[in-house]
Amino acid sequence: MGPHTTRFAPSPTGLLHLGHAHAALFAARHGARWLLRIEDIDATRCRPAFAEAILEDLAWLGLAWEGPVRVQSRHMAEYAAVLEALAARGLLYPCFCTRADIAAAIAAQHRPGAAYPGTCRGIDPGRAAERVAAGEAHALRLDVARALAETGPLGFTDLIHGPRRCDPLAQGDVVLARKDTPASYHLCATHDDAAQGVTLVTRGEDLLAATDIQRLLQALMGWPEPLYAHHPLIRGPDGQRLAKRAGAPTLRALREAGLSPAQVRAMAGFPDAA
Repeated sequence: MGPHTTRFAPSPTGLLHLGHAHAALFAARHGARWLLRIEDIDATRCRPAFAEAILEDLAWLGLAWEGPVRVQSRHMAEYAAVLEALAARGLLYPCFCTRADIAAAIAAQHRPGAAYPGTCRGIDPGRAAERVAAGEAHALRLDVARALAETGPLGFTDLIHGPRRCDPLAQGDVVLARKDTPASYHLCATHDDAAQGVTLVTRGEDLLAATDIQRLLQALMGWPEPLYAHHPLIRGPDGQRLAKRAGAPTLRALREAGLSPAQVRAMAGFPDAA
C-alpha cells in the first residue's frame, strides 16, 4: 500500500465480475486512502439496482471504502460549470453529425482507426448558434488543436508503463456532452479525480489512451496531475478481456456457487488481500 489516494469507479450497467474485482483490489492495494465512485452519467444504461449490488459485492469481497460514495448523477451542475468555462474560452463547438455522418467521414479518410475529422468545426459560430437555438440535435466537442495551443505539449507518468507523451490529436475532437449524456466520461472522471483528491489513478490498460485527453482537460482547468497505473486486464480462457456483455462470471454467481471471498480474491489475482 502506497501513500496515495486511489479510487474504484465502476458504472452500474451490470453486476461486477472478476475483472472488476481485480481493478478494485489493485486500487485498494496501492492506496492509503481508497475511495468509491459510481459513474452513472449514462441514464440509458445505468440502473440503481446495479449500484446497490456494487456496494454489496465489494463489502462481501472484504473491501471498505473511505468516506461517502460519490455518485456522479448528483453532481451534474459541477460538470455543466466546466462545460460553460470551456465554451467561454472558445474551446467547444456544437457537432450536428449523426452517427452515420461520422462513420462516413471517418471512412473517407481511408485510415484504419481514424478519428472524427472535425466536420462541424468550421461552421460559422453564428449559424451554429442558430441551429442550437432551433433545437437541432447536437453534441459538444472539444477543439483539441485549439486546446493544445493553450496548454503546450503534455505527458504523464505511469507506474507500470513508464513516462509517456500525450497525443490528444490522435483521438480527434472528442465529445464532452450530448443530449442523452450531458457530460462525458472524460470530463466527469477527470473532474472527480481532482475534486476527490485522487493522487494515483489505477485502471485497466484499455484506458491508457484515454489519459491523453484527460491530461489535456487537467491542464486546461488547472487541475492537479495525478500519477497513473494502468494494469493488465483479467482475461478469460479464450484470451479475451472479461466483459459484462460477453457474459463474464459475476461475483454474485461465484458467491452463489459457494466460493468464499478469499477464493474469489485469489481468482482475481490477490490471494493475500484482506
